[in-house]
Amino acid sequence: MKNTQSTGKQRRRRPSAANGGAVDRQGLRHDLGRRLRVAREEKDIGLRELARRLGVSASLISQIETGKTEPSINTLFAIVSELELPVNEIVFQSSHASQPSAESLSAPNGQGSRPTEARPRAEEPEAAASPVQRGTDRRSISLESGVSWERLTAQPDHNVDFLLLRYPPGSESTPPHSLMRHNGTEYGYVLKGRLQVSIGFEMYEIGPGDSIAFDCTQPHRFSTVGDETVEAVWFVVGRRNTLSVDDSSVVP
Repeated sequence: MKNTQSTGKQRRRRPSAANGGAVDRQGLRHDLGRRLRVAREEKDIGLRELARRLGVSASLISQIETGKTEPSINTLFAIVSELELPVNEIVFQSSHASQPSAESLSAPNGQGSRPTEARPRAEEPEAAASPVQRGTDRRSISLESGVSWERLTAQPDHNVDFLLLRYPPGSESTPPHSLMRHNGTEYGYVLKGRLQVSIGFEMYEIGPGDSIAFDCTQPHRFSTVGDETVEAVWFVVGRRNTLSVDDSSVVP
């Protein structure tokens, strides 16, 4: 009779791409929350005090800091502004607590791939000085509704945000009733998909090959149009302080 018992070699189930993407996204969320918490504590600001200043609940701040939820773009900007930190510094800085990944995240709805947050480079000082940012090794974050930002510079630039934006179908930068305002000027160029840009009471729809520039102190909002993921190259020049969440409520 054949021995039907295991020979000692057990098959290991490989995690699916979807599960791997979920793990990576969760890791990025926890890493961002940890950095925000550390920055808040270094400023000696209590969690409830920060929530009071921003006009949001302490529960929301706690959930963001513990990685249980992803912040909206509006809330993230408000937090880093209150902590007096450049967006590039707090959002894209290296983190030794992060789990490095050589694989790319699967974009929502199967729309290609996007790089995960890059490995910390403390052990490679010569690489840190390179002006080249490789497409397979960008730092990125995922935000509420599946929106992702990828930094297109090898090192943080505190004067300019140079980003690749991805907005999956049905995503938006802020809810329709709460537009965003901050200092600086934004310049965008759409690579694929269609993006609706609300500026004040005006709405514009832009697609591949279209570009837009506007004063960021005007209330604005982005949302996708149709069922294709939007990819766009974006510059934000001169952003220093971001207005409070409560200061950005305008209905287009």
